[in-house]
Amino acid sequence: MVEYFVAQDTQVMGFLFRKLIQNGVQLAKVRIKRRLSAILCADVVGYSRLMGEDEATTLQALKTCESEIIEPTVKEYNGRIFKRLGDGFLVEFASAVDSVECAIAWQKKIQEQSFPLQFRIGINLGDVIPEGEDMYGDGVNIAARIENLADPGEICISSSIYEQIRKKVDLGYEYLGDQRVKNIAEPIRVYRLLIGSEDVGKLIGEEKSNSNTLRWGVSGAIILSIVLAGLYGIWRYNNRPQQETAAIEKMAFNLPDKPSIAVLPFVNMSDDPSQEYFVDGMTEDLITDLSQMSGLFVIARNSTFLYKGKQVTIRQVSEELGVRYVLEGSVRKAGEQVRINAQLIDATTGEHLWANRYDGKLDNIFTLQDQISQKIFAALAVELSADEEEKVSFKETDSI
Repeated sequence: MVEYFVAQDTQVMGFLFRKLIQNGVQLAKVRIKRRLSAILCADVVGYSRLMGEDEATTLQALKTCESEIIEPTVKEYNGRIFKRLGDGFLVEFASAVDSVECAIAWQKKIQEQSFPLQFRIGINLGDVIPEGEDMYGDGVNIAARIENLADPGEICISSSIYEQIRKKVDLGYEYLGDQRVKNIAEPIRVYRLLIGSEDVGKLIGEEKSNSNTLRWGVSGAIILSIVLAGLYGIWRYNNRPQQETAAIEKMAFNLPDKPSIAVLPFVNMSDDPSQEYFVDGMTEDLITDLSQMSGLFVIARNSTFLYKGKQVTIRQVSEELGVRYVLEGSVRKAGEQVRINAQLIDATTGEHLWANRYDGKLDNIFTLQDQISQKIFAALAVELSADEEEKVSFKETDSI
């Protein structure tokens, strides 16, 4: 669902320009109509997997949920559903408070009625461009990206929503930091809502870092922020929810008699969408390197790249491709610097066998790839032949 929003600004601008040119209107005089709205974005967790398991039951559950919970709740809090995208909903509110109270009621009703569906919800307050009954612009795109950061059954909000509601609604908040998300130029400050009665008035994760920052000078503050962000990222990684485990009996193919792995397309975390080719090349090189090892069964590029840009679970990938291990990661490129994050997961247990970050320059990108390959071999305890071990450890010369 999230990928739908990436090109919306471009589409609406192109549409408006074509209309203006047809009507002979000078572009210099154009003023796009905008308005400030709270946008709620929600979609079903694991929808593709549920459809694969039981399409008819899943569709019926979604229709029932929409008619009995979603539509009445949205109407009760003065909202308007302006788009439905399969398992997803986009809702506009004139009030930030109404949007948050609607999301909380939505999630509580789902839990109280034991519905077989779970939703992630993200909310943002920002400028939107109305086009008929539809909405476009960063106000919508950011809400979609924030929804993607929420855990199943939870609600995440932007700082613009937080500033509007923090003194008006009895809630607690967990500060998730400034999040860089795909195709949004600036980082987004994100909070997770804590809706339990015991959480009212709590603010986790922000006050301490703010007080320390004030004691330091500008240079010290920058260093402290980097350290805290790193520690918080490690804490979030170590305390994230356990992955849903894949069932061997549900796999589309029998597991091979040697370690089997699927390398998912790495995510481009750079601000520049044109770097997709570079990131895809990284993924392809890793698949090629791993495929050369006789001790591994590696899924081909054509199969794993079907998941590019889609929200999928490790369990889904494992069961659909018939593999035990899944490698996923991201690449961020800034000038000549490259940062690679990668993690290897055992889908049958949900265990993270290995995760690491690699920083380097473009001129040693192949060395970074070799390091990732070696870590995978070590994590899977693959017995390499002498020739294969030489390939893995081979170092290119620095002298032309």
